Amino acid sequence: MPEITVEIPVNETSYTLKIEKQLLNKAGKEIAQIFNGSKIMVVTDETVHGYYGETVLNQLKAVGYDVQCIVLPPGEQTKTFSSMPDIYSQLIESGLTRSDLIIALGGGVVGDITGFAAATYLRGISFVQIPTTLLAQVDSSVGGKVGVDLPEGKNLVGAFYHPDLVMIDPLVLATLTDESFADGMAEVIKYGCIKDQAFFTHLAECSSRSEVMEQIEWVIETCCTIKKEVVQADEKDTSERMLLNFGHTLGHAIEAYYNYEMYSHGQGVAIGMVELSKIAEEKSLTKSGTTEKIISILEKHHLPTQLAEPKDYAEILSYIKKDKKNFEGSLNVIILDEIGKAQKYKTDGQFFDSLKKGGTTS
Repeated sequence: MPEITVEIPVNETSYTLKIEKQLLNKAGKEIAQIFNGSKIMVVTDETVHGYYGETVLNQLKAVGYDVQCIVLPPGEQTKTFSSMPDIYSQLIESGLTRSDLIIALGGGVVGDITGFAAATYLRGISFVQIPTTLLAQVDSSVGGKVGVDLPEGKNLVGAFYHPDLVMIDPLVLATLTDESFADGMAEVIKYGCIKDQAFFTHLAECSSRSEVMEQIEWVIETCCTIKKEVVQADEKDTSERMLLNFGHTLGHAIEAYYNYEMYSHGQGVAIGMVELSKIAEEKSLTKSGTTEKIISILEKHHLPTQLAEPKDYAEILSYIKKDKKNFEGSLNVIILDEIGKAQKYKTDGQFFDSLKKGGTTS
C-alpha cells in the first residue's frame, strides 16, 4: 500500500496519506490506529451516503465507536457559510467534544466544509479525510486547505487545518459519473502542466477513463507526492504553493459567475488553463505550442476548453478582483514557461483584457 507522509515543519504537524484498493472496508481498523476516543461524527452527502455510508458506519461501529452521521445535500451550492450553523448545531446536539473525531466522507465539497467545521468547532477538533472523488483524492483532501464559498467568490472564508489521516480507496471511483471523473482529470492534468512533463506526456497517451483506471494508484500517488512537496515548502500559499493554482484564478471566477451551476470546478480550471496559456503565449511568456498541447489532452479527457458563451467574460472578469491571490493591488497568476515548468507572474487585472473581446486572443 503506497503511503505518503506530509510534514509541516512550522507547526510540527504530520499526517499520512494511505492509498489502497478496498481500504474503505478496513475503515474501522485504520481509524483505530490514530484515534483512541469513543465518539465519531461522519459528515457526508446524500449521494455518497447511498453508496458508502453504511459500509463506513458499520466498520466504525464494529470496532466499538459511538458513531453518528450528518448527511448534506450534494453539490457546490452546499459549501456556503449559511450551511455552517446547522452543521454546528448537529455537532453540539450530538455532544461532540474536543476529544472526539469528525470524518469527512465525500468529494471536495464535503471535505472542505467538514474540514472548516473541524477547524472552527470548539476552536479545533481532529478530523480525517476519506475522499470519494478523483478530484478530492488527488488534490483537495491533501494540504490542509478548508473553507466555504461566499456569493462574492469561491473559498473566501476558510483556514489551513490539516487532517490526522487521509484514506484513499481508488475503487470508490467506479461509482463516479464520467463527468465527475473528468472533473478530477483536470486537476491531474494540472500537476503534469506545472511540475512533471513526463507525467503529462503519459496522460496524453491515455485515451479513455479505463486506461487511467488501469494505473490509478500510480496516478493518485504521483499527484499527491507533487502536492506534498509543494505544501511542505509553502504551507500558507505565499510562494511555491501558488503554482497549484494554475488555471484557478479564471476557473474560480467562472464557477462563481454561474453560481456554481453551469461549470464544475474541473471544467472551470480546464478553461482557465487554456485561456491563461493563450494569453501568456501571445505575450511571449509561454513557449509557443503549449496551449495546443493542453487543449489536446483536455479534449481527450472530455473537458471543455472554452466557454459556451465567450461574451460572458466581460462580467466574469470582475470576480478576479476578489481573488485571494490579489496582493497590494497586484494579481499573482500562474503561467507555464513550458509543459512541466510553471512560475508565478505578478501582473494586474489588465492581463485578462483580451478576454473581454470574446475569450480568444488573436
